[in-house]
Amino acid sequence: MAAVIELQGVGKSFGDHTVYQDMHLAVEEGETLTVIGGSGQGKSVCMKMMIGLLFADEGEVRFRGAEVSELDHEGLRALRQKVAMVFQGGALFDSMNIRDNVGYALIEHTSMADEAITARAWECLDMVGLGQDRGLLERMPVSLSGGMRKRVAIARSIALQPEIILYDEPTTGLDPSNIRRIGSMILKLQKELGVTSVVVTHDMPTAFRVSNRIAMLYERHFPFVDTPEGFKHTEVPEVRNFIQGRVRDGA
Repeated sequence: MAAVIELQGVGKSFGDHTVYQDMHLAVEEGETLTVIGGSGQGKSVCMKMMIGLLFADEGEVRFRGAEVSELDHEGLRALRQKVAMVFQGGALFDSMNIRDNVGYALIEHTSMADEAITARAWECLDMVGLGQDRGLLERMPVSLSGGMRKRVAIARSIALQPEIILYDEPTTGLDPSNIRRIGSMILKLQKELGVTSVVVTHDMPTAFRVSNRIAMLYERHFPFVDTPEGFKHTEVPEVRNFIQGRVRDGA
């Protein structure tokens, strides 16, 4: 299967802190790849490099063969229309209602009429299970539960029909029922929209449920990449320790 995103020999540091060293990772077309690892090791940094929010100090980050760091402003803009990111906190605009939050990319990047944007926003909300109450469009983010805000953020991510969705800790802070619901959303969008997904999470049940492959960040690179079944039955001590909750954060 072809790789849509490739990180080859990547090095990245912030001051004296080295996050990556000779790191390699490939995201294949149509898969859900989940990135796991201890806190503070740079999982979110990996995502940000994929869309040019951060650049590698060494090596290459490629999107469909194009080196991300060599893209001009318009090239980065085009990439970010194809790759949507669901940030850890949802990152909804508190001053905008739900209709404008979900339709924000359409307002900014298309010439769609207001009626069409409203219709698309409602369609996206319906896809994430929030289509029961049309009054939701006029509500403000502060009035929503944490689980609803996460689903609105996912609805916003699919408004421009992206090819790839990046989920940064999508289940953090949620109760078990909402964690399962978000997992179902990830599976549903992959199946119905055919998107490629990259999921950063600490939640192993979610990782096992939604992934085609799992990549574990350890000592500044990804030495362990396998299927969920491979991770479940591995005898590699570092992987087993992480799965069983005996990982040392910030390594």
